[in-house]
Amino acid sequence: MPFSLRFVSTLAALVFVTAAVSQHGTDHDGNAARLLSPDKVVVMVFLRRDCPVSSRYAPVIQQISKAYSDRAKFFLVFPDKADSAADIQKYLSDYHYSLPVFQDPGHTLAKLGHVQITPEVAVFSDRRLVYDGRIDDWYVELGRARSAPTTHELKDALDAVLAGKAPARAEVRGVGCYISDLE
Repeated sequence: MPFSLRFVSTLAALVFVTAAVSQHGTDHDGNAARLLSPDKVVVMVFLRRDCPVSSRYAPVIQQISKAYSDRAKFFLVFPDKADSAADIQKYLSDYHYSLPVFQDPGHTLAKLGHVQITPEVAVFSDRRLVYDGRIDDWYVELGRARSAPTTHELKDALDAVLAGKAPARAEVRGVGCYISDLE
């Protein structure tokens, strides 16, 4: 059953994309691109513009995506139905993001990745979900963070998958802002 995703490029163009079971998307040049690739690990990072925890993770997300860029594809996903392309573009500019971006107002990707909170990630290998949840344990609860994280679930999951192993934990819920209207 096809569904629609809105892909927002860093050039602020909004393109409607039709995707089927094969999970195709469109890159910033409008070329067909596989969202879930059989030959590369895919990491979907779910963010909300109005979530302070999402915003604080911007440098961490950029650091991890850069460190793994040769072995994994990273996408930012905005599941808030109220976000406009201009709103998202401003957020990307404010936090210096250059990763590909999808808008997911119908929560198709959120459901596919089993995410519930922002920021959370969904890691896919060979088109299968292998990890979903928090990036690390920096936040103890909403409004209360450690001075530094003591665990690094996203990095651990990526290292395991890239070594041909299953992550030690397939799911670890994050701390942040709930994705509204998620069924």
